[in-house]
Amino acid sequence: MTKEERHSLILDTLIKHESITVSNLSTLLEVSAVTIRKDLSELERSNRLYRSHGRAILIDPYINNRSIIEKESLARHEKSLIGQYATSLITKDDSIIIASGTTVLAMARCIKPNMRLTVISASLKVSELLGAIEDIELIQLGGTLRSSSLSVVGKFAEAPLSDFSCSKLFIGVDGIDLDFGITTTDMRESDLNRAMMRAAQKTIVLADSSKFRRRGFSKIADIEDVDMIITDEHIPDKIASAIEDRGVELQIVTDNNAHLGLISQNSIIVESSKL
Repeated sequence: MTKEERHSLILDTLIKHESITVSNLSTLLEVSAVTIRKDLSELERSNRLYRSHGRAILIDPYINNRSIIEKESLARHEKSLIGQYATSLITKDDSIIIASGTTVLAMARCIKPNMRLTVISASLKVSELLGAIEDIELIQLGGTLRSSSLSVVGKFAEAPLSDFSCSKLFIGVDGIDLDFGITTTDMRESDLNRAMMRAAQKTIVLADSSKFRRRGFSKIADIEDVDMIITDEHIPDKIASAIEDRGVELQIVTDNNAHLGLISQNSIIVESSKL
């Protein structure tokens, strides 16, 4: 078997199984582990796979901080669907926390209550959207402003949360890894997110499918610590099953079930025209 043939088989195997160990590849291709490591190094240099702890995976799991403008251009449709579904979970006279990120911003664009709603927000863009709505009492957290996300972090953002008890936290994340948990690229934001979780009865993660199998720099919590994850239909079946096996409610939205219209029991109108 030539080197090119080995490389092709390695990539085909990864497409089918998402990850594979050096020892398994060595057995499968009937070559030494040294040869496999050289093959993986060459494929990694050409950005065709990523090596991690004695195994090969198809994508680089580590993500870097990006600006909110750049993030808003990614997965726009999926974020809109997720945001619409998340809005339907808001109930009459609810008190909620909205963290930061472009997916929760997509949710904020859908919120049109005709009953009183209290929102605690870390995001300036979310506050700008909701602050002018008469039925919403908005509490904007203070703190240090992150220019990349236009959201606040730090001890002055965290401190007021100990005085509040909210029904739900809607949180965006940079990565969801089955082993490492839910993550963000900023450790100050992860501290704030944990404080938000303590102030909420239920934690709801809003994440498009590209966030799975990815890791940000700072861990927020284990997957088992959240109550619900809302994502789009492109989530891999294996990951979806693994999440549900851990007792976390998983909601997969599509064009058919995200456009919920008037939710009379929740007193919320989800308007796709606003997206």
